[in-house]
Amino acid sequence: MKRLINWLETRWVAPAYGGGLLLGLALFFFAAASNTMAGWLYVMSGTILAILAIAAILPERTLRHLQIKRQPIFPVHAGDMLVVELTITNMGKQAKELLQITDMLPYVLAQPKTTVVETIQSERSYQWVYSHQTTQRGVYGWNQVQFRTAAPLGLFWCRRSQMAEAQAVVYPQILRLNRCPILDEIGDTPHVHIEQYARSNQSHEGFTRALRPYRWGDPIRLVHWRTSARYGELRVRELEVLTGGEEVIIALDPDASWVPDYFEQAVVAAATLFDYGDRNGLRVGLWTAVAGVVYPRLSVLTNLAQVRPNESMTSELPHNLPIIWLTATIPAPSSLPEGSRTIVWPQQVAHPENNASNNGSSQNGTGASTPSNSGSSSLGSATGVANTLIIDPTQDLTPQLQREL
Repeated sequence: MKRLINWLETRWVAPAYGGGLLLGLALFFFAAASNTMAGWLYVMSGTILAILAIAAILPERTLRHLQIKRQPIFPVHAGDMLVVELTITNMGKQAKELLQITDMLPYVLAQPKTTVVETIQSERSYQWVYSHQTTQRGVYGWNQVQFRTAAPLGLFWCRRSQMAEAQAVVYPQILRLNRCPILDEIGDTPHVHIEQYARSNQSHEGFTRALRPYRWGDPIRLVHWRTSARYGELRVRELEVLTGGEEVIIALDPDASWVPDYFEQAVVAAATLFDYGDRNGLRVGLWTAVAGVVYPRLSVLTNLAQVRPNESMTSELPHNLPIIWLTATIPAPSSLPEGSRTIVWPQQVAHPENNASNNGSSQNGTGASTPSNSGSSSLGSATGVANTLIIDPTQDLTPQLQREL
């Protein structure tokens, strides 16, 4: 029955509850008039049928001469509000009243959004702006907007669709890092933190990049007291990092057996590492199996928005630059260039007490810790060319990326 009503509503009109009731009443009066030959029953039956005929024609006319235009949707990061704006213009000579407008969003993004418009005057426009809280990165496309009305009598529903192409890009979340040793010390020559250099020279003044509000966990020695007194709140220095022109590639392992949630964490880590390196003047690129190496920020974020695990490899991994290899497999490939690092999301993570015992035994034996398939919370050497950072997916990612090498 629902399928029949939907078919009628989209191709002609479907009776509302009141319309169906009146139709049944008209048929009842007509049947009674046929049996009793009472003229007034014929009149009532004919009058009701005439009203129903008019009510069935008008809704379809109301939906004519409506034009829709969609404004470009600006990309956002996961967790931010996605703003969608549509302009509905009445190109007809008469006002359009009591319209129900539905934007048919893809179900993976959100449920369809609906609004009700009371009146759109002739040759006037109505601006519809709505927002949606994003939760999942991705590139989402849809193209259908539905208009529905039962005006003016409310006896029959009519629904028509119009095409309005839309694409929403939701970038992965970016975590704010105060430091990132795995990036600061990558390559053949480790980067020199200005903070460390300034500490050895007993001065910070020449290396302050900017001042920002104090955040929990910031060292008190970085507080700029003069500015804090002026603004009435603590302000701390952001210190420059000397990178020496180093270049690094962040790569997602396309062949690893990724747990879906772990892969999403790896994408967030890739975006965070890129943002940290980009903010600190490091030349950072992203490698994916499909797109290869990309450097512009917009291209990197767009590729991270649409990357999927286990993609078919169509481009080779660079062999002449240090790589931060994000994977779910231990050990790291021996073919990684010199100075590379590996960040691993193992499917099983060892308990801290196991890590402590493993670290103790490794120090007594070889003097170096080696991560196992069960995972670890420390940095070790997975191969001769790549240090490995084991990520515990059940813990907050930010402090793990800020862990000292």
